[in-house]
Amino acid sequence: MRVQFTIAALVLSGAAHAQHQPYAGQQEREIKALSADEVKQYLSGAGMGYAKSAELNHYPGPGHVLEFAHKLGLSAEQRAAVKALASAHHAEARAIGAKLVDSEYALEQLFRSGRVDEAALARAVRTAAQLAGEYRLSHLETHRRMRTLLTDEQVQRYDQLRGYAGSRHAH
Repeated sequence: MRVQFTIAALVLSGAAHAQHQPYAGQQEREIKALSADEVKQYLSGAGMGYAKSAELNHYPGPGHVLEFAHKLGLSAEQRAAVKALASAHHAEARAIGAKLVDSEYALEQLFRSGRVDEAALARAVRTAAQLAGEYRLSHLETHRRMRTLLTDEQVQRYDQLRGYAGSRHAH
């Protein structure tokens, strides 16, 4: 019984200790606010859940539409339009993502300098926030445009293929 109590106490104290050090190890990051994986995703223009409100409300993404092209019965014209949309979006998202990473790096450098004044901090944060909004808008707008390229039946089939078929809202 005493051993079990000691083990439980050690486990609980370790959990409490970890709660007080949630950023431990992150001090080594080049950009403290972003993991290496997040940087990679922004630079590649990845979705990162930015278009979830579109995706889950019957506005498909072009990558998955192309993945299911055969099952959706896309015409040659639709395939070409989806590929063009995807290509343009990826270029735009990568460009915005690079600016966003740069803005987070600039914010990081501001704090590393040890001389953070109110105006410079406000500018740096607003720049990063604006770019995050542009990144999200790019993804959402692409889903909006994607929806116009499909029939209602194709969107319904897409939702089924993605596992969203139980939705209560009509499109």
